[in-house]
Amino acid sequence: MKRLFNYLPLHFVVCVILGIILQFYTSFWSFGFLKLTTLFLSLLFLLVIIKQRFLITLLSFLLFFVIGISTVFVNTDGNYKDFYKYHLKNDNTSILKVNKVLKSSAYHYKYEAEVVQVDTLQTRGKVLLNVSKDSLFKAFKVDDYLFTKQRFLSINKPLNPHQFDYRLYLQKQGIHQQIFLEKQEYQKVEKECFSLIGTSAKFRNRVQDALKKYPFKADELAVINALLLGQRTEISKELITNYSKAGAIHILAVSGLHVGVLMWILSWLLKPLERIRKGKIVKTCVIVVLLWMFAFVAGLSASVVRAVTMFTFLAIGLSFKQKNVVLFSLISSMFFLLIFKPMFLFDVGFQLSYFAVFGIIFIQPKLYELYKSRFWLDKKIWEITSVSIAAQIGVLPLSLYYFHQFPGLFMLSNLVIIPFLGAILIGGIMVIVLALIGILPAFLATTYGAIIRNMNTFVSWISHQEQFLFQEISFSILMLGVIYFLILCCFRFLIKKTAKRLLYLLVALLFVQSAYLYEMHQKQSKREFVVFHKSRNSILGKAEGERLHVYHNLDSVMMAQSNAIRSYKIGEHINTTIKSDIPAMFKFNNQPILIVDSLGLYQVKNLKSPIVILQNSPKINLERLIKRMQPIQIIADGSNYKSYVTRWEKKAVNLKTPFHYTGQNGAFTY
Repeated sequence: MKRLFNYLPLHFVVCVILGIILQFYTSFWSFGFLKLTTLFLSLLFLLVIIKQRFLITLLSFLLFFVIGISTVFVNTDGNYKDFYKYHLKNDNTSILKVNKVLKSSAYHYKYEAEVVQVDTLQTRGKVLLNVSKDSLFKAFKVDDYLFTKQRFLSINKPLNPHQFDYRLYLQKQGIHQQIFLEKQEYQKVEKECFSLIGTSAKFRNRVQDALKKYPFKADELAVINALLLGQRTEISKELITNYSKAGAIHILAVSGLHVGVLMWILSWLLKPLERIRKGKIVKTCVIVVLLWMFAFVAGLSASVVRAVTMFTFLAIGLSFKQKNVVLFSLISSMFFLLIFKPMFLFDVGFQLSYFAVFGIIFIQPKLYELYKSRFWLDKKIWEITSVSIAAQIGVLPLSLYYFHQFPGLFMLSNLVIIPFLGAILIGGIMVIVLALIGILPAFLATTYGAIIRNMNTFVSWISHQEQFLFQEISFSILMLGVIYFLILCCFRFLIKKTAKRLLYLLVALLFVQSAYLYEMHQKQSKREFVVFHKSRNSILGKAEGERLHVYHNLDSVMMAQSNAIRSYKIGEHINTTIKSDIPAMFKFNNQPILIVDSLGLYQVKNLKSPIVILQNSPKINLERLIKRMQPIQIIADGSNYKSYVTRWEKKAVNLKTPFHYTGQNGAFTY
């Protein structure tokens, strides 16, 4: 551990990460490439001429901080003059190139596309492409070119508090706008194009066509595509939910787990090569080549490239057989990835992969020492179990922060699946190869399909043990930080029990307690009124401490499935929910709130300066209401017709009364 903290690339990685975060969220550097290059060269020059050790260290950290800023600046399309948005007009034509096939929604096929041309100008920049579902529509493929005159639209922000921000997620992928196309609104362009990702996609399509000739069921084929080809677009929502609740969702995404298992198998199979001259080097080269071949087959997606890069560094590091080589290789791979792809830092998969591996490296050896057995089978079971627990400890705070749930039976699902994952991967590769050359025996296809089916059945059974699934867990970024600090201090104390490390552990416990008490205080003092956005329905919320009083007109099923309420409860640490029908009027913090529904009745004597909420498109004279009551705010929720909302807004603006429409401005909070 001490050697790790003294490992120079770790310090540089931290500086790079800080630079990436600063530049992404603040656009700190906006002075152009020339000045950035000048700053970088100046720092390098100072490093050469300065001899004082302290200043060299300081300048080195500053240099890598600037590198972090630079990587984001260079990878931001908006910093280039040929960015497509700078050349858009009302009547533009554009040519799009399909880069990636995304999971479709209920009404649209979705793709990531590059804007390669606007009118006659060559451009850059990515957009989200939405194509209306049609029975006659032939799916686009990677490297397809499209000509269209449709306008680019902004991506909507979340309309309710604490909901997943899809716009920010796409922004981290370099996507800032979207385009919607009907069948008659585009034309495919025949254009010769070669790309490695496109070639990989064509190969995967050949594999899928070959597998469809055999008696695999839909869910079996979807899992095979996910496990071996990196394609999750065909997986049903139910299957994803089952794997998520069972704590085995990582099985369906080609990631560090799959690549790690594959590397372990290859290392075992190629061990005889070590006997020949330069055998270790040959073995390492073969492993690296085969891993990248697997990445090619799996579609060269971001998660696959990250995982293979990580294990490439690890394979090279292991060939030296030096102490702590695993840790150093991982740090080096992280540094390499962030230099070329800084947005990886914000990818949940990237964070989970590295924290899981660090958990295995640091925690698993100590866990394994807690129980020693003389029996081979018992020892192997405990080894797998300790690895699973260590990985879960490493990612648990992150999982709680991002997903707000903890699958209590994760150990059981992983203990059953992971030992056989190597055989499943090797068996799947064999099935794919035999299917491609057309000699896959029917019994082998049936057997492999049965294995996948039984795995799905087992995961489904685990997911339905609802009593072991802990959901809607509130977990803030503050708690995330202090819990990881506690885990680090615990581990250091377990390695070496000294008074100093015990003190650090006690301080970490104090930080956790202080963070908890602070959040409890914030939660208890919180009072907020919310008008949520729900299309064709109305939801009002009155939050007081840990309690949320919900007024709504939803049926029991819709209310139970309401993401708006669920996200708000998690984000605001709500423990108790009271539900009731929407009243005609009530008060919040002595502020009267008047609800005007479809009946349009609001005969309230001497009511002045209320907040007025319009629901279900009431036929009212808004001008008369405003002049009579002088409301401080008028709110139209998602239950109203847009034509009514437009008319009301014009009237409110003319009478200088604040107007808020939840379908455009998002939820209203008071």
